Amino acid sequence: MLHSSGDGAVSETRSDSGSVEGAPHHVAIVMDGNGRWAQQRGLPRIEGHRVASESVRSVIEACPDLGVRVLTLYTFSAENWKRPAREVETIMKLIEENLRRELPGLHKKDVRLGAIGRVHELPASLQDTLGEAMSVTANNKQLTVNLALNYGGRAEVVDAARAIAEQVARNELKPSDIDEALFARFLYAPDFPDPDLLIRTGGEMRVSNYLLWQIAYTEIWVTPVLWPDFRREHFEQAIADYKQRQRRFGGV
Repeated sequence: MLHSSGDGAVSETRSDSGSVEGAPHHVAIVMDGNGRWAQQRGLPRIEGHRVASESVRSVIEACPDLGVRVLTLYTFSAENWKRPAREVETIMKLIEENLRRELPGLHKKDVRLGAIGRVHELPASLQDTLGEAMSVTANNKQLTVNLALNYGGRAEVVDAARAIAEQVARNELKPSDIDEALFARFLYAPDFPDPDLLIRTGGEMRVSNYLLWQIAYTEIWVTPVLWPDFRREHFEQAIADYKQRQRRFGGV
């Protein structure tokens, strides 16, 4: 069920292990509204993407305090290539610049960086920068931030199905071996739990081909706030709303 945002403060009751009681372990975010934010101010669309880096920093900094251990950010979708070539090129450069600028601070904060998607299709320089960031932060444990880059939920399912089919063709698997647990092992990030909470900014009520397999029972929270304006207080509202829900996973 889709929920719009509401008011609320987060109660930070911590367990002996340091986690926040009732907090979502894994949060995924559709960071929508950069272009609209810029257009409302008479600015080029790319300015919305520039300002959006402040929102990313704000959410990452809030995660440990709020008990979130995994954060997956829809950074660039497979469909985003349809945008004007100049905008796409600038976005790629911005992602690379932000990675280089933020890496020292993220490493100091014990944040591990990862990526999901068809990363091999990204510009070579961005692949290199991303690879370096992932290598430097590989042993960090406070928070994992996954960047969904050149990502599409249907593409992920297709890639998994293709990999399974190849193993069947090589007689490494039998069709009867295939179940949900095995299929999940072939997804882009099989070691991470499914998201507990999906946040979408910008007010649109759709999932936009994002983590289609993983969000089968994920709680969804939608806010009209455009992503460049999204800050810690909005993140706290989402967490507070999540804590008030009862997750039944199809049960009564």
